[in-house]
Parts: sequence; structure tokens; C-alpha cells
Amino acid sequence: MAVLDISAQAVDAARLRLGASAGAVEWIVADVTTWQPNTAYDIWHDRAAFHFLTERRDRQAYVERLRTALKPGGHAIIASFALDGPERCSGLPVERYDEGRLVAAIGNGFRLVEAHRRLHRTPWGAAQSFQYTVLQRDHA
Repeated sequence: MAVLDISAQAVDAARLRLGASAGAVEWIVADVTTWQPNTAYDIWHDRAAFHFLTERRDRQAYVERLRTALKPGGHAIIASFALDGPERCSGLPVERYDEGRLVAAIGNGFRLVEAHRRLHRTPWGAAQSFQYTVLQRDHA
């Protein structure tokens, strides 16, 4: 198992929360759009990074890494803001998705497995609409 985040501080906090179990995880501090995967994974779980990629070239780079890092037949779980979700997060603009827009953004080589919308309550009580989309990478 591996955890990737652009923030070393976030990686350190997650590692501390896991305590003794942290040794079973490969901790990666990198930008997902430039990261060079050195292994392939069965599952890719994105808990709200893709929606921060507002430039086409960044989304394309993300998808290239997804194709490289996910085994054929593997599953990608991507959480993003839904179409009625926030237009900004942490002061940054975001792209919003429904399952059709997300499938189109990821492109060929993946099939939609399932999609769900969820209302997320932030720690400060705000409601945010999320789109959870599960895709399966085509077999080679």
C-alpha cells in the first residue's frame, strides 16, 4: 500500500496517526501530475485531488499517471466535488463533476462501475456535495 500527497506535512500527520502500522505503507511526497510510479497498484483512491486540476494539461498528466500506476483490471475510486458542490476550496478554484463528466475526463481505457453522490459535512458544519465515481481499468 502507498500514500501519495503533495504535502509532506499531511504525509507526516497520516504516518503519525497510523503509529506502528505506518511501516507497512510506502509514503510518497510528490505532485501527482509529475510523479513517476515505480509499481502498479490494484486500487487508486483519490479523496478529492482531481477536482483541483483546473488546467487541461494537469488533468491529462494525472490520467497518464493513473494509467501507469493502475494495473489492468484495477479500480480507481475518485471523489470530486459534484456539479452543485463548491466552486472553490481552500481559496482555490475547482472543477466540478458528475459521473459523465468524470468518465469523459478520464477517457478511454476505463469503464464506469458505479457512481454515487454524497453530502459531506465539514468539521465546521458546511455541506459539500461530492461525486464518488468507481472506474475499472480495461484489461490489457
